[in-house]
Amino acid sequence: MTVFRKSKKLFGDAQRVIPGGVNSPVRAFKAVGANPIFISKAKGAYLYDVDGNRYIDYCLSWGPMILGHAHREVLDQVRKVMVNGTSFGIPTPLETHLARMIVQAIGSIEKVRLVSSGTEAVMTAIRLARGCTGRDKIIKFIGCYHGHVDHMLVQAGSGATTLGSPSSPGVPRDFTKHTLLLPYNDPEMIGRAFSKYRDQIAAVIIEPIAGNMGVVPPADGFLKTIRRLCTKNGSILIFDEVITGFRIRYGSVQEPFGVKADLTCLGKIIGGGFPIGACGGKKGLMDRLAPSGQIYQAGTLSGNPVCVAAGIATLKLLKSKGTYPALGRAAKELCDGIGKALSGRDIKHTINRVGSMFTVFFNPDPVIDYVSAVKSDVGRYARFHSAMLGEGIYLPPSQFEACFVSTEHKHKDMGKTIAAARKASL
Repeated sequence: MTVFRKSKKLFGDAQRVIPGGVNSPVRAFKAVGANPIFISKAKGAYLYDVDGNRYIDYCLSWGPMILGHAHREVLDQVRKVMVNGTSFGIPTPLETHLARMIVQAIGSIEKVRLVSSGTEAVMTAIRLARGCTGRDKIIKFIGCYHGHVDHMLVQAGSGATTLGSPSSPGVPRDFTKHTLLLPYNDPEMIGRAFSKYRDQIAAVIIEPIAGNMGVVPPADGFLKTIRRLCTKNGSILIFDEVITGFRIRYGSVQEPFGVKADLTCLGKIIGGGFPIGACGGKKGLMDRLAPSGQIYQAGTLSGNPVCVAAGIATLKLLKSKGTYPALGRAAKELCDGIGKALSGRDIKHTINRVGSMFTVFFNPDPVIDYVSAVKSDVGRYARFHSAMLGEGIYLPPSQFEACFVSTEHKHKDMGKTIAAARKASL
């Protein structure tokens, strides 16, 4: 039986000095009806908690550890840089190096501004879109998450094409009154929104592959419809690729979908596990940012040399031939095995997978949007999470998050995971 005695005590200690005992809400394990585990170290595909338990990690710090934890070559580069100082607030050559790698990897990006998080990247993109168009309204999609910035924390209004209202206390209604919330994978509704608010829409922001209601790929033609409407109406198309950037392929998912975004938000992987983000696009847009333009954005730790060094090392390793096909094969093996394990016990489920990211939904029907995602049996997922944790498998502590595979996950790890799914008490 897995023991969590030290984790339980540490959670109690944390609750006395940290709101809810955690520094990001999903870590609290409330969605799976449990208390969080506290981690002491990680290496490769494995996490080790303070009670001495080892877990095969499919959360991977919510995606960025695509090379596994504590990768030797990444850490070697970080050590070389940090002995010379960790932050200067002055430009370094490393910033240009990482920016050039991003520009070379993503065809729609000619210039890129480095920031310190995915949320900051989204804030920058939204402000830039509004500043360049002189318009206020932003379209986002139900179930897509773009950080905790005020005007993106919205819930549905009274109808599918009405403006959203705040989904958190502390967010003024005036901040979200210009945010239009639409269903994901519904081209008809976005057409209606553009018809209604034609000359008022500054931008459409979307996760091209949704990863925050669980993994939900775009329907055929959905992204191309959005691109066409944005172009026709002079609106900016923003792809939030904080999760998908350099995760599905080297660069962006824009190329395989045949859609170019005007602005792209990046994060997670481009810092190799260190806090970083980026917003990039064509020169004509990016040069509107200060100091070359009048649209203000700043960050003391933007382009931090330690984060940038980790990002450069990570991207160099990811560029190796065969990395992404191997990740896809490993994820397919895992998903096929879990699917057979659950089907063999007549447990209704759907598994959505794109490349090396996937979600097991306890839902017998296709999951194509937020409405279908929330029909999943969250109670069964909580039991699944608990059973898998007891077998040394760490999954995201929420039904509506993505799982990830790293280059460090081996065939034996897949086998152990599938075996655990086969006997999990649900």
